[in-house]
Amino acid sequence: MLDPADPFWAPRWRRWAVVGVCAVWAAMELSRGAHVWAAGAAGAGAWAAWALLLSPAARGRGN
Repeated sequence: MLDPADPFWAPRWRRWAVVGVCAVWAAMELSRGAHVWAAGAAGAGAWAAWALLLSPAARGRGN
């Protein structure tokens, strides 16, 4: 679903922003005691980090 080869994800800041927003969202939910929502946001952030930053396809971008 998150294709790092898509031109939308070409700017590095955009990929980091998605991961960062998920991390902040998870922290906010955790601080309010919503553990299930925090886990969901953390999971989305982990998935985005893998798909957009860490996967072999993402590393092949060279950006």
